[in-house]
Amino acid sequence: MAMPALDVQPATAAGGLAPTEVKDRIFQLDVLRGWAILGILAVNAVSFAWPFQVMMSEAPPPGSTSQADLIGLWVADVFFHDKFRTLFTLLFGVSIFLVGGEKTDEARGGLLWKRLLWLGVFGVLHGVVLWYGDILLHYAYCGLLMMLMRSWSARRLLWIGGAVTALWAVVASLGAWGMANLPAEVAAQMEAGQPPSSPQAIADAVALYRTGWPAGFLENLKTWATFQLMFSPFLIPVTVPLMMLGLGLFKSGYLSGRAPIWVYGLILVIGGANLAALAVWNWQDTMAGAADPTRGLAAGAAGAAILITLFYATVLILLIRFGLKPLVGWLAPVGRMAFTNYLTQTLIMVTLYYAPWGPMWFGQHGPAQMWVVVGAIWAAQIVWSPLWLSVFTMGPLEWVWRCLTYGRWVRLRR
Repeated sequence: MAMPALDVQPATAAGGLAPTEVKDRIFQLDVLRGWAILGILAVNAVSFAWPFQVMMSEAPPPGSTSQADLIGLWVADVFFHDKFRTLFTLLFGVSIFLVGGEKTDEARGGLLWKRLLWLGVFGVLHGVVLWYGDILLHYAYCGLLMMLMRSWSARRLLWIGGAVTALWAVVASLGAWGMANLPAEVAAQMEAGQPPSSPQAIADAVALYRTGWPAGFLENLKTWATFQLMFSPFLIPVTVPLMMLGLGLFKSGYLSGRAPIWVYGLILVIGGANLAALAVWNWQDTMAGAADPTRGLAAGAAGAAILITLFYATVLILLIRFGLKPLVGWLAPVGRMAFTNYLTQTLIMVTLYYAPWGPMWFGQHGPAQMWVVVGAIWAAQIVWSPLWLSVFTMGPLEWVWRCLTYGRWVRLRR
């Protein structure tokens, strides 16, 4: 999740922005952050509701054969998967600069260091106790690396971060297309070597979670440890360049709506074309069943998810730039409480799916039913966030995080 940008000082704003522009810039970041925090739940839902084997296999949950389930799966894959985690990461790179300032600012650098360390503590507790899919710990140590680049110029950040990100997108797209077009005998051999995700293995994992704690707790702990040791470190070369790209977009004025209009137009055309192609090809693939009629084109288009992320961000930025704030303003309170809302999503989903005090829906919901749950949580957070902020200056967990960072009590009520 993205670090709340509440400590920014006008004097350290990138690109020499005047103090009168700071409010609009922060508003735009809050809108983007709110969009990201809501969208990520749609992606994470399956990992709350089913064992990790389902998520890793990239196949529909067992029994998801109804038309409603297939449409729900298509919507998640096309419009949400890999688009909102990417936006989170871009914004986190911006927050590293907003909180820590220039590398020469030792006081704010020290504050950022403590802030990231406490974020890591939250991440460990979140992953170990509640949900193996935690991203906070990963962001904490990637943020420590990003601290070294926070004073780079916009040009340098864009060139290096953008080039590495583009390289990974090309690798993902070509790799997915290539895997879909392997000779039949090679594909069979590779499939035989994949980790087991058979229906029986999934059913056994579901039964284990549904016994409650401690069995469910220990299974979550084992999965979290596996992810931290085997997957998370290898994502650092992906995550840090995305943070660099995000900060470069901020310093260049793109995220504050100050870039030339033709640049926004170019991103809209390229990103929109990729989204349209992915929607068509993924629909064909989803409705076809086992055989992929697109011969890897759907998976290849999905590999360039960063283009769709930038498309989403550009649409929101332009709506604000052209005076249509009311259309997106409802996202800003959600974004201002991103830390609270992210962890609240976990608490709600864990309670509903595998906590012993909840209804134990684990392994029972297909994509269509999960969308109902996701929509209900969205509605609750869209309503809850502005109500809370009408009385308090920040979210409750943002307040705890800030008190720990500063080592003293911070005023919460307005």
